[in-house]
Amino acid sequence: MPSPKKPLTTIPRRQLGRYLRDMRQEAGMSLQNAARLIERGTGTLQRLEKGEAGRIRTLDIQALCQVYGTQEKLPALLELAAAAASNDGDGLWWHEYGDAIRADFELYVSLEASASKLTVFRPDIISGLFQIASYARSLDTSYYADATTEQLDQRVEVRAKRQRIITRKRNPVEVDLILDETVLRRMVGGPRTMADQLRHLADLPINVHLAILPFASGYPLGSASGPFTILEFDRATGEQPTVYLEGYRGNMYYDKPEAVAQYRDSFERLRAAALSQADSTQALRRAAREYRQ
Repeated sequence: MPSPKKPLTTIPRRQLGRYLRDMRQEAGMSLQNAARLIERGTGTLQRLEKGEAGRIRTLDIQALCQVYGTQEKLPALLELAAAAASNDGDGLWWHEYGDAIRADFELYVSLEASASKLTVFRPDIISGLFQIASYARSLDTSYYADATTEQLDQRVEVRAKRQRIITRKRNPVEVDLILDETVLRRMVGGPRTMADQLRHLADLPINVHLAILPFASGYPLGSASGPFTILEFDRATGEQPTVYLEGYRGNMYYDKPEAVAQYRDSFERLRAAALSQADSTQALRRAAREYRQ
């Protein structure tokens, strides 16, 4: 029997967990004693403090505030718990898709859903966050060669749900996006798919700032950096900016300030060598027309 999937952390869950841990430490109480006083297991309380609890019980938060003598903090903690459970109204929607999301990609999806800004460089393919259905299906058909039609449908649906952070009316995520010209020229799904995909990029909403890095710019960094994403969060969450690197065999995360600063500097150098947004939009529409001929 496969082991149960580890509950995902989200920004509100981790923030709630930190508050509860800090309250316990300020009260001078061990994890074991606090768990005993609220009649819960030590492991249960530890998961709650780490933001990994599968279920957040209101009664546990009330009991902890009483034990720590911090009842005045209860309303704010309950509001944070509600946000953790609902994830701003969407819930942990990715839980519904099981194996349609790779286990090593789940954490990224949860972070992406909570980000206030994304800075993205893709020198290879169009990011899933901007893929139309036919483009996504073509890639997945090759990557998951043994997948059924239903499984492919689910994976495409995951892309669509991820994209709601861009188009939602309330606080849409801000995106700085640079695509290498290679992305425009490498065929995925046939000419019609490419034409539709490039027009889709040209018509992205105003919160997405897109630039094309042309072949003529060479290698502004002096080497090929590979794709990367910088995730930033509202200051109120207390979360630090994080760099995400997606690899064929696994993913990596960097949150040390010097690493984030290096990737920010790299992005600015790439942007300085890229086309303006207006020229990039024209290049996308021109390439789309070429695929239609």
